[in-house]
Amino acid sequence: MTPGEHPSYDAIILGAGAAGLMCAARAGQRGLRVALLERAEKPGKKILISGGGRCNFTNREAGPDNYLSANPHFARSALARYTPADFVALVEKHGIAWHEKTLGQLFCDGSAKQIVQMLIDECPDSVDVICDADVGAVAQEDEAFVVSASGRTYRAPNLVIATGGPSIPKMGASGFAYDLARQFGLKVVEPRPALVPLTLGGEDVLFRELSGVSAPVSASAGKTRFEEAALFTHKGLSGPAILQISSYWRGGEEVGIAFLPQADEDWLIEMKRDRPRATIRSALRDHLPDRLAEALAARLGIERELGNVPDRDLRAAGQKLADWRFRPTGTEGFAKAEVTIGGISTAELSSKTMEAKKVPGLFAIGEAVDVTGWLGGYNFQWAWASGVAAAESLSC
Repeated sequence: MTPGEHPSYDAIILGAGAAGLMCAARAGQRGLRVALLERAEKPGKKILISGGGRCNFTNREAGPDNYLSANPHFARSALARYTPADFVALVEKHGIAWHEKTLGQLFCDGSAKQIVQMLIDECPDSVDVICDADVGAVAQEDEAFVVSASGRTYRAPNLVIATGGPSIPKMGASGFAYDLARQFGLKVVEPRPALVPLTLGGEDVLFRELSGVSAPVSASAGKTRFEEAALFTHKGLSGPAILQISSYWRGGEEVGIAFLPQADEDWLIEMKRDRPRATIRSALRDHLPDRLAEALAARLGIERELGNVPDRDLRAAGQKLADWRFRPTGTEGFAKAEVTIGGISTAELSSKTMEAKKVPGLFAIGEAVDVTGWLGGYNFQWAWASGVAAAESLSC
């Protein structure tokens, strides 16, 4: 063995995030000798900041319909074979207390550190977790992958790309996975920020005066709609409903917001019959934060009592409130994006094993792949499921 060269491994996994840790643990439990290389000083950094530090580790409802991909069926196989219930069982095996929030989201009662430690504890002695490993050259020699990292060389017949996408670069995220995929001739679907705040310009900047105001809304882009909270910011729009819809929005398109999702378009006409002396401003205050009610009423421009306003004008106001159109100027980019849409093309991979079809022994999992989940634990479930799928398919 040459100086700086490590013993041969059965598999090298690049990236000790959610997918990489899960893959390493499962592969090690199969008896494989695994080198898990992480560029950062410790594993699981994105896990640690997730869910406000409590890690929204999965979602009870996670299924293929909750994911975006050029191939919407690709995630089906892995998700069916490793389910949210499987991960909950693992969490409970380690005595980690958890709770369910809205919409099926599951969180630790304590800290996200518990999830990272659980994954590390699941790794047997056959797994070497090697941090501060800055990967340089990656090559294929004699049916083995050879990886140079921080002056050392690692060799294995299996290589797993689990380095994620470029979202949250301050955490060390980059497009390394895509560069490596292209090196081996795999196509990459153009990446873009997802689950990301939207920025506003033009006439819409008037809403910046509402920075910090939040309200339950229904946000739509095209035929897709999410009913959750929206938050006005000094740059534009955020909050769960907006983050969700950002994954479906494309530059130049409009976003619609229903400020009273449960109301029909004639609710102001009905109120006119019951409370003719009310105003649109007072009617909106019954349902929305005062600052938002004031801003919307001012933009609708109807100051008279409802009893003095023609039905057609009230219907038009109701229609506007049910589908208020914004045209975002863009997003806040990868710096604020929770995940990435796009990545290594699913057309290049087996949906059962996550192995590259034309490069035996090369696998891609997690966010590196063109599979992107909704907000609320779905992306973690894809990380767990894809990591397990690859681990169970690595050759010994």
